[in-house]
Amino acid sequence: MPDSNAILRLAERVAEAARSLGFESALIGAAALAVHRYTRGTEDIDLAVSVDPQRHLPELQRRLSAQGLATELRMPDDDDPLGGLLSVRDESADGSGIVDVVNFFNPWHSGRSPARDAIARARPLPGTSLRCVTIEDLVALKLYAGGLEDHADIIQLLARNPDVDGDLLRRVAGPFDRGRSLDHLIEQAAALAARPGRHRRPG
Repeated sequence: MPDSNAILRLAERVAEAARSLGFESALIGAAALAVHRYTRGTEDIDLAVSVDPQRHLPELQRRLSAQGLATELRMPDDDDPLGGLLSVRDESADGSGIVDVVNFFNPWHSGRSPARDAIARARPLPGTSLRCVTIEDLVALKLYAGGLEDHADIIQLLARNPDVDGDLLRRVAGPFDRGRSLDHLIEQAAALAARPGRHRRPG
């Protein structure tokens, strides 16, 4: 079982290395859900970037490898909506877990991604050098991924954050709602939030 402090320190090292190369990253995935009050099990931390995969991912891999970290780089193909994945592990630390750098820019794929704006709007995570995407951008990223688990995450996330501005949520996430499911997910979150011990729905 990864140690939460160890994997957080590893994520900070990865984020700081990216910053030293001139680009920012932001927490997404289960770690970002936990920041926004919905905790579910995970052994990894995901960091979003939106960069040229041919240039920046190999640069980041070399920078981290020079620090003694184990890395594995998977480059995208033409049909991949993502732009590559760099997995990082600190083999010198027991239980450090894995940090996955998820690149959302694939120059050979024409689809628009919410990641660039999400990273730009990400907010500092107190007590760390990391930044985390906002709830609205996290919903947009989940809609972009489009899986059943992603939709379930949206429901749980919104149920735990009943004060989310519904208009802002629709404005940010709506362009990535390909299945036109956002309003239904908001309604499901409202029903969950209305159960005993829960709060009211996002507006």
